[in-house]
Amino acid sequence: MTSRSNSRMPVHLVHPNLRSVTDLRFAHPDDLASADVIVSALPHGETSGRLPELVARLSSDRGILVDLSSDFRLADPSAYRNEYLDDHPRPELLGTFVYGLPELYRGELRSARRIAGAGCIATAAILALYPAVRSGLVDHGRDVVIEAKIGSSAAGSTPGPSSHHAERSGAVRTYAPTRHRHLAEVRQALPEAPPLHMTATAVERVRGVLVTAHLWLTPGVGEDQVLAAMRAAYDDEPFVRLVRAMRGNYRVPDPRILDGTNFCDVGFAVDEDSGRLVTMAALDNLVKGTAGHAMQSLNLALGLPEGTGLGFTGLHP
Repeated sequence: MTSRSNSRMPVHLVHPNLRSVTDLRFAHPDDLASADVIVSALPHGETSGRLPELVARLSSDRGILVDLSSDFRLADPSAYRNEYLDDHPRPELLGTFVYGLPELYRGELRSARRIAGAGCIATAAILALYPAVRSGLVDHGRDVVIEAKIGSSAAGSTPGPSSHHAERSGAVRTYAPTRHRHLAEVRQALPEAPPLHMTATAVERVRGVLVTAHLWLTPGVGEDQVLAAMRAAYDDEPFVRLVRAMRGNYRVPDPRILDGTNFCDVGFAVDEDSGRLVTMAALDNLVKGTAGHAMQSLNLALGLPEGTGLGFTGLHP
C-alpha cells in the first residue's frame, strides 16, 4: 500500500479496523516495487498524467492496472469534454479501459488488462435502469428522471467547507440539480435509453447511495413484465438482489443495511394508472460503488472466483 502523506506509517493507524489484521506500512509511491496488479486511487486527472509511470511498474505486459478515478471511464473524447469542460490529456487511450461494472461487462472483464472503476452514483443508476431499458419496456417519447441521495464519504477524504460537521450535520442538500458528471457514464452504458436527467442530493449519512428513477412504460406494459425483466437481468447475479418484500421495514432498497457490503439492492413499483415505473437501487458507495466492484472486476480478470474477498453481508441493526 502506498501513500505520500502517510509514508512509513503502519496501515492500521490510518485504518484502525485493520488492527491485528496486517502489519503493512505505507510505502512512498516513488518506492513502489514491480507488481502484477496495481490499483490506483489517485484523484481525478492524475492517473492520465502518470500512466506511463504506473504501467512501467507492472511486472509484465500481462499486468493489470485498475484506475478508480474518472480518467478513463468514458470512451468518447467529446463526452469527456462535455462533462469535465476540458480536453482529455490522453484521448488516444479512451476506450482502451474496460468499464468496471461486471453485470454489464463481465465478458470483457475476463480478459481485461486495463479496468476503469465506475462512478458510485453511475453504478446504482445503471443497475436501476438496465432491466427495463434492455427489455424495451420504456416509452422513448418521455424523458427519464434520476434522483440520487448520497452520503458524505462520496466527497472524498479531503475536508472542505461543505463537509465541516457544522455544515454537514442535518443536511439534505441538493448539490447538483443538473449536469451531474456520472450521468455521462449512464448514457454510455445505456445508449438505447430515452433522454436521461439526474439530480444529486447530499444526505446525513457517511456511506450509501440511493437512486430513485422515474420512467414511463410503453402502453400495455405492467408489473408482471417489469418483474420478468428484473429477474432475467439479476437472478443469476451474485451481488445484485431484487427486493420484493410485501411487509416489514425493508420493502424497498435501503442503503442502511448495505454498509460494508458489495451488494446492490434493486426494487421497483408501477403506477398502473399513469404508466410510471419507479425503480430504486441502493449500495455502499465505497464498496459496490468503488472498491468492491473494482475487486469483483479484478477477480474476473485474474480468473478467480468472482466473490473472492467480498463475502461480508452487512450488519443489522
